[in-house]
Amino acid sequence: MNIINECYNKSIELLLNNSSQYGFLASGKQKRAVTRNYLSIFARDASICALGAVASGNKKLISSAKKSLKILGKFQVHDGEIPNYVKPEKKYVDFWRLGSIDATLWWLIAIDFYDKNIADKNFKKSLDKKIKKAVNWLYCQENENDGILIQTEASDWADLMPRNGKVLYTNALWYKIKKDYNLLTTQKTKKNFNLLFYPYNNKTKNLPTSDKATIEMILKRKSKGDFYFSFVGYLYWGKDIDVYGNSLALLFGLPTRELKNKITGYLFSKKRLKNLPMPVLFNPIKENSREWRKYMESHKQNYPYQYHNGGIWPYASAFWAMALASAGQKQEAKKELEKIAYANSLNNWEFNEWFHAKTGKARGMKWQSWNAGAFLLAWHYLEGDVEF
Repeated sequence: MNIINECYNKSIELLLNNSSQYGFLASGKQKRAVTRNYLSIFARDASICALGAVASGNKKLISSAKKSLKILGKFQVHDGEIPNYVKPEKKYVDFWRLGSIDATLWWLIAIDFYDKNIADKNFKKSLDKKIKKAVNWLYCQENENDGILIQTEASDWADLMPRNGKVLYTNALWYKIKKDYNLLTTQKTKKNFNLLFYPYNNKTKNLPTSDKATIEMILKRKSKGDFYFSFVGYLYWGKDIDVYGNSLALLFGLPTRELKNKITGYLFSKKRLKNLPMPVLFNPIKENSREWRKYMESHKQNYPYQYHNGGIWPYASAFWAMALASAGQKQEAKKELEKIAYANSLNNWEFNEWFHAKTGKARGMKWQSWNAGAFLLAWHYLEGDVEF
């Protein structure tokens, strides 16, 4: 059995082990998982696991996917936001310190994916009111009516990173939701996404007024990289190269074919560990940088090449593999999937949460659920079984 097939079977096994009566827990049971609240239903984690579960066709996993999405909807608050995580057995709800905007985004994406791939048409219908409230809450985050979400820093999956204002990763997800649900202003989001995050092909007169000064500053600089900016704030922008956010933008069809080729080519040109999958970003934030925050030292995690600040997350790399496949680079996508399988196999199939991008050392929690869920999704996507 080759490592990809073995990883597929191990992924099924892991998700079955990490399923509770309420849905997918973020990790397997271990001492640190208790103290760090990983034995909870995290919206983004459980939703990504739900994608893989649905793609796999495994009935037990599909049942856990449904439970996960249902329980998250149960704890939706009055304005429509989905919590960061819930502990249903304690009726405890967490919204993170500065919010968790992508909890709502991933929840909506997973519900639509479930509906399109499972013959259970009453499920989405039963959540219709909650879906409308969630969509309305997201529209309320479009503060400038330009189709682009605005958020505070440290308020998405990279919750120890200072990205704020208009964030690449978040808005790639928002565009997918608009496409999936046939929402108004879908094309406005796509247009302004490209004007803002890759402004080199455009004229600033087409931008919303609040962004013009920032983009003009960017265009005056001689340096240029062929990738979408990680975020754009007021008169400053991300200097890190967000591979994960760029992968989602590629996968969801935001760039032109020409720009898609430029981005994949540019990211391929960056140096990385040969035996492990793609890190979540290049050019990590350093301690003497303007973007550095004191909270990035929390748990000694977010130093350069670690954790969100340039670490290797196998689950995120799965979206890079799918992005490659969507760009027609199926051989490279298969190679990336093999590297993800290898990373998951280390330490006797611990499915480690993340790896140091310089040393390759495994870090974080063991038996991470979304590593398995994202792998299953990527495997079936590369096989042509599902669209995403």
